[in-house]
Amino acid sequence: MGTLLPPRPLPSTVRPPLPATRLLLPEHSRAQLAAPSFSYHQVRLLPPYSYCSELALFLEADLDSVSWARPQTPAPRRAALRPRTSSPDADDAAALMVARAEAGDFARAQSIWAQLLLSSAAPCLAAAAPRLLPAYARLGRFEEVLLAVRELSARDPAQAQDLYPLAVSCLGAAGELALMEDALKEMSRAGLRVDSATGNAFVRHYAASGTVWEMEAAVGRLRKTGLLISADAIRAVASAYVAQREYYRLGEFVRGLGLGRRNAGNLLWNLYLLSFAANFKMKSLQRAFLEMADAGFRPDLTTFNIRAAAFSKMCMFWDLHLTADHMHRDGVAPDLVTHGCFVDAYMERRLARNLSFAFRRLDGAGEPVVATDGIVFEAFGKGGFHATSEAVLEAAGGKRRWTYYSLLGIYLKKQHRRNQIFWNY
Repeated sequence: MGTLLPPRPLPSTVRPPLPATRLLLPEHSRAQLAAPSFSYHQVRLLPPYSYCSELALFLEADLDSVSWARPQTPAPRRAALRPRTSSPDADDAAALMVARAEAGDFARAQSIWAQLLLSSAAPCLAAAAPRLLPAYARLGRFEEVLLAVRELSARDPAQAQDLYPLAVSCLGAAGELALMEDALKEMSRAGLRVDSATGNAFVRHYAASGTVWEMEAAVGRLRKTGLLISADAIRAVASAYVAQREYYRLGEFVRGLGLGRRNAGNLLWNLYLLSFAANFKMKSLQRAFLEMADAGFRPDLTTFNIRAAAFSKMCMFWDLHLTADHMHRDGVAPDLVTHGCFVDAYMERRLARNLSFAFRRLDGAGEPVVATDGIVFEAFGKGGFHATSEAVLEAAGGKRRWTYYSLLGIYLKKQHRRNQIFWNY
């Protein structure tokens, strides 16, 4: 039976209920709740306590030794609610990993790599790869370069198009042609496109570290893909031919590319002329020079110096003076190489007293400069006047103004003293 009386008050011994308390979570639990991993089906996560504690140990132990590490600042409370691909601690750990690898500490860098790879902070590894992979290559860890690319590509296939060309460049620059081939095979197996930069880098590395036959096979593979061989790759192939004294193959290579190509300037024609000049085939050299003029290409300084170097070696004074007149008529200023061709030819025939006549046809009062393509020196070498003048200019350090006449005076004095006999009593 109900009652209408008010409820009886509680006795004084009974305590009122406690107010609601705030639940405090551990640090690693808060971090896990604030930034959940959205790729748990692809990434194998480490236990929360293991990842955070070990990463903190790495940062506390090593970040003090890195002067460029960012200071840790407490983030505002709302910033913890924003999704992030990697935490500031992970960015610092990636920077520390790169620093360790560049310093030669491979074991420590590999340990940090393994922790970041198996965590939600793995996206920061792709950003560190352009510096990490070359550091591995410098340490001689070539297998690790390809293994790192495989691991990152397996975790994020979208990064494979950028990572495999980087591996090709690192391995090729180190001369590891077999591993470079493996990287290219994996690219084709994965359906990745080989772009022009990767194909030309492939040719350059074979030209630098492979044999002539391997280089020619690489050039053939590149041409079958329809990609255009770049000027840098052409120079690398030409340098390999010149180093092996394969001048006939150099001429065939240039002719196969097409002498009418305009985007390379006079590079192809100059290499074609060099293939005849280095073998001292003077009639073929003259015929090729006329073909170049008929094709609408204007000779530049390198073109004239290739011919002048051949004429100087053969002591063909009439052709040398015709070359100087042609340069003056076309408005091409001679450089130190041109003057050196005249000086070496006159000194070979002991006609040093007539050098003033030759310098009047050139620019004897001008300031010495070298503007000739370096592949000419690879084929002919540097003459005596050229080498002596460069040594004098380097020793002077730009403290005074030099001319070709002043350099000629020093060179003639050196040659005169070399022919004297000094008796030591």
